[in-house]
Amino acid sequence: MESKTFCATMLGLEVVTVTVEVDISVGIGIHLVGLPDSAVRESLLRVGTALQTYGFRMPGRKIVVNLAPADIRKEGSSFDLAIAIGIMASSGQAYVPLKERFIIMGELALNGEIRPVTGALPVAIHALEKGFAGCIFPYGSAFEAREIDGIEIYAVGKLADVLDILDDNVDSSRYLVCNCDPAGGPGPGSFPSPDGNHCRRAAAPDRHDFREVRGQAAAKRGLEIAAAGGHNLLMVGSPGSGKSMMAACIPSILPPMSREESLETSKIYSIAGKSAGTGGLMRERPFRTPHHTASTVALIGGGSNAMPGEISLAHNGVLYLDEMAEFPRSSLEVLRQPLEDGKITISRSRYRITYPASFMLIASMNPCPCGYFGVDDRCRCTPAERMRYFARISGPMMDRIDMHIMVHPVESARLVDDTESEPSSAIASRVAKARAVQRERFGEEGIFTNSQMDAALIRKYCPLDAVKRKYLEDIIRKLRLSARSYGRILKLSRTIADLDGANFISLEHISEAVRFREMDRNDKIYG
Repeated sequence: MESKTFCATMLGLEVVTVTVEVDISVGIGIHLVGLPDSAVRESLLRVGTALQTYGFRMPGRKIVVNLAPADIRKEGSSFDLAIAIGIMASSGQAYVPLKERFIIMGELALNGEIRPVTGALPVAIHALEKGFAGCIFPYGSAFEAREIDGIEIYAVGKLADVLDILDDNVDSSRYLVCNCDPAGGPGPGSFPSPDGNHCRRAAAPDRHDFREVRGQAAAKRGLEIAAAGGHNLLMVGSPGSGKSMMAACIPSILPPMSREESLETSKIYSIAGKSAGTGGLMRERPFRTPHHTASTVALIGGGSNAMPGEISLAHNGVLYLDEMAEFPRSSLEVLRQPLEDGKITISRSRYRITYPASFMLIASMNPCPCGYFGVDDRCRCTPAERMRYFARISGPMMDRIDMHIMVHPVESARLVDDTESEPSSAIASRVAKARAVQRERFGEEGIFTNSQMDAALIRKYCPLDAVKRKYLEDIIRKLRLSARSYGRILKLSRTIADLDGANFISLEHISEAVRFREMDRNDKIYG
């Protein structure tokens, strides 16, 4: 007797429905086909032991389990549950008439408990698009998908729970996961999460606040502009000048993600297995801080299972590279394409996967090998040593960083002053207004911020009159700027104008953008 159940597999962010076909016929042996990896092949041992725990058995006949489509490799342990249900249905040991209405995913423990799997959120979205009535996930996975409207999400802890859901004679509403807003109360038939926090999202992380930063008015102004337009930024300064602290304050001035952005980012974290405890979609923009010893694969993603890397985990958020010059040059160079395209394509012999990677790059470094250039007479580095130190970051990479800020040590009188600086809430309000202007401006363009404009959009939204064009022409000729630098100055100018509430870019906006763009010439790092 043949039976069908459904689960899913992922190719990057793309989800593919996998049909689990089970046929039991005369003969002996168990055969699993459909390009399974070793974890999938081992599922038959887990399934057999789990069935015995509940008084079922593996039929002593010829069992063929086919995972279709057969030309896509199946990886991981999330197929266990669908295989178990298929074997029970095909052998007549369980009454599960609703089995083809659901996508069923979960790893079986030997005692019949169901362990979490990755990718529940994109699978739920895929199931909705394909017309399935619902999805059955383990407790630890189901709650990340609870905010997807139009599809039923069931949370199960053991094999017996799944049999109840698939039996049309049993009321399965007690397994439904509520999709109400965490600010409200539980809806009818909602199911509490294992920790008892029914609709409570994970607590927002503690944030640093700009009120704790003494002095550094120019650097804070630059960070405000970067946050308002989504621009990349490099801070150069001596140890203890506040670079890392100011970078840690950036999340406190960024606006919440829109639902579209939240879905994109949450899907990446779901696939990477990093969404546990979110209780739904992510609302806080990610802030990733990889160490300078991180490998290239850790940064861009890949490996045997094509997992997303740090740049994709920072999608719609911030990637902070502390001590940027200490990162291997090869690792920094692979960031060039994502900084331009907002995505990363990972090509290997077995797969070709594209992940989104639209992030703000915030980096910091010392001005010289000893770190104290410009601080009294403490630096003993020669100009040649400083040049070699900066040469660790290539010219093309520096050209892709919109803003270059020199961070000077805070004066002692300002450092001990108890007067609070401007709080993050005030800066965040201005940033939010500028971002709102950009959302309205780019509503039909498919982008969110000024930094994402291409050449055509720059011409459309950054018009200049003859006087401003002549001013920029003189600057380009004097500073020998590249075409990319010219475009990034215009993007910065547009963001500064948005912060000022101006409809058009002025000479003052262009002048400020140039000052933030040309740090090395203004501060004579090489002098």
